[in-house]
Amino acid sequence: MSILSKCGVFAGSLFTLSLSLASGTASAAPTLTVAGYGGALQDALNSTLWQPAAKQAGVELRTDSHDGQPAVRLQVQSGKPAWDVIHIGANDCAALSRQNLLEPLDYSVIDAKGIPEQARGKDWIATNSYSVVMGWRTSKFQEGPKNWQEFWDVKKFPGRRALSVAPDEMLEIALLADGVPRDKLYPLDTDRALKSLEKIKPYVSVWWTSGAQSSQLIKDGEVDLIAIWSSRVDSVVKDHAPVAYTFNDGLLGYGCMAILKGSRQVAAAQKLIAGVVSPAIQARIPAMMGYYGPTNTLAFDQPGISADQLAQSNMAPANRDKQALMNAQWWGAHMADVQEDYKELIAQ
Repeated sequence: MSILSKCGVFAGSLFTLSLSLASGTASAAPTLTVAGYGGALQDALNSTLWQPAAKQAGVELRTDSHDGQPAVRLQVQSGKPAWDVIHIGANDCAALSRQNLLEPLDYSVIDAKGIPEQARGKDWIATNSYSVVMGWRTSKFQEGPKNWQEFWDVKKFPGRRALSVAPDEMLEIALLADGVPRDKLYPLDTDRALKSLEKIKPYVSVWWTSGAQSSQLIKDGEVDLIAIWSSRVDSVVKDHAPVAYTFNDGLLGYGCMAILKGSRQVAAAQKLIAGVVSPAIQARIPAMMGYYGPTNTLAFDQPGISADQLAQSNMAPANRDKQALMNAQWWGAHMADVQEDYKELIAQ
């Protein structure tokens, strides 16, 4: 074979190889990195929502963890964020949105039908719900309080109480305790809320700092009544502790997803989030994460949710109607203004 023939064969082989490589690159699924708070909650979100949505969107998924807004800011300010999508509290999403740290969501790709207006923004959307409820020791009270006004009534319900060290959620329940109707909470009257908290403060034995601490307090009987996340008190009840809770007068909050500004996989991230909030995937929450609820109300129209799961879900119509929806937009704008006053009240 001549040198020219050999060169031709070699060139043809290179051409075939390059086509093969190009074809492989074109067909390779994009890889998205989703960062959340880690732990058991992230594991549950990953298996219940993220992985099924990733499969549907045709993307590969990596997961990482963050520790809140400061970490997200650092990622975006680097110009090359290692995360594409974050899962975080809706109040944080609203705050990050105001700081222009998130990519706009494409609502022609993401169908928001069934998602309450208060549970989404131009660049974030709620993916799961939780409730703040009142829990009590059944060994202390045969019947617990039916609303926050009764929770505040220390004559009818004498005992040690626990509230959260964070102002969001606590200001709302303080206003409900002071007689503000659920649909008139916002904009929050912070002065009125703080005065309401001053009334109950002498009876607050513990200001809890984490969900784990809150559940341990009521489980061990260190307090008699508590404002607590339903996910935390539900696990205590299922451990057969003498504890009960109610969705009456509860407060509905959200976890949300958003795309970090500067992500190189924005289009794929839009498809992932579209799947996460779709009714079919949201309907997995009552069965797999019964201590949380879907944010898409259309999830309850999907087949396969049992009557028992429906009764226990905080977002089931019968339970949702008893609760107030948190306004993440309000907290995104006012958290910094409120925090110092709230800390000062606790410290006094």
